[in-house]
Amino acid sequence: MKHIITALISILILSSSIYSQSNVDSVLIEIEKNNTTLSALQKRAEADKIGNKTGIYLQNPEVGLNYLWGDPSSIGNRIDFSIKQTFDFPTAYRYRYQISRIQNEQVELEYQKARRVLLLEIRLICNDLIYTNALLSELYKRFNHAESISSSYKAKFDIGETNILEYNKAQLNLLNIRKDLESQKIKRDALLGELARLNGGIFINFTDSIFQEPELSTDFEQWYIQAEQSNPLLNWLTKEIEISQKQVNLKRALSFPKLQAGYMSENIVGQEFQGLIVGLSIPLWENKNTVKYSKANTIALENITTDNKIQLYNQLKVLHTKATALQNNVNDYRAQLQTFNNSELLIKALNKGEITLIGYFLELSIYYESVNKLLELERDMNKAVVVLNQYM
Repeated sequence: MKHIITALISILILSSSIYSQSNVDSVLIEIEKNNTTLSALQKRAEADKIGNKTGIYLQNPEVGLNYLWGDPSSIGNRIDFSIKQTFDFPTAYRYRYQISRIQNEQVELEYQKARRVLLLEIRLICNDLIYTNALLSELYKRFNHAESISSSYKAKFDIGETNILEYNKAQLNLLNIRKDLESQKIKRDALLGELARLNGGIFINFTDSIFQEPELSTDFEQWYIQAEQSNPLLNWLTKEIEISQKQVNLKRALSFPKLQAGYMSENIVGQEFQGLIVGLSIPLWENKNTVKYSKANTIALENITTDNKIQLYNQLKVLHTKATALQNNVNDYRAQLQTFNNSELLIKALNKGEITLIGYFLELSIYYESVNKLLELERDMNKAVVVLNQYM
């Protein structure tokens, strides 16, 4: 019995939740390097940036050649040649270039937004893996303990020191823990499969079983200022407003007359004419309401941005409150669990015969349930922090 008691003492002492730096960051770096979706999005962004630079330059020059046969033939033939270039109002080209530059900044923000979504997914998977690995570690300890109990009671049963009921209880306890262990292994393998999928099919052996100490600012207002400044959606909307404002100026510039300049020559028998071409288009109908639309669109975008800021603030306020409450709950639960740990008392009671095996298993199951609950709280707290910190 002494070796069983010694095993119980070593196994049932509550392990304090020591936090250490996990290798989540190295997983993020590895997956970001191998993820095929990010690679495709990067190529898409490069193409879009090139596309945004089209249509911002001068229109193509026009070259014309007319060869006309004379009738009667005695009057000879006529040859006309012309080359001309059309110009928008000069400021239009400046606004087109500025719009193109802002659109490329938006493309980069869209890529960063997609990247953040991927990194959040990875962090959440790693968070679940840390929880699963920690639970597996606990289950391995419980399995070893249950196996010792089972072996001890089998030996007792073989020599007639215990009955079949006690022997069966020990076997059922071992069976239940074994199945819990197998179930968690299946979950771990599935999570590792998800990491491999995101890593371009390359397996990552993630073995962390200790949660990082979460970094959570207690001053929400200061934290939110930083989150708002780095939020891709709000930055994208800000750029969209800039584009709309530039569009107002561009449409106004396009409402001015277009100029046309060039050269033309005309040759007929015995005569030659050559000179300059100057033209002017009068914008009467083509750009009607375009300036008015651009102004209305800018006002609409400003209202959308204001609404998004309000929604983001309230959303993050809820998340921050939840994460803070969970953090306090974890710290309190951990302290209380250590205070009310009956591990040593249970061992003494079992050793003195003050409780039966079924009573011991019942008390032990309460302790196991408490440890599981603490791990779940740590998982939920870190998940809340991960979701919150995606906005930073």
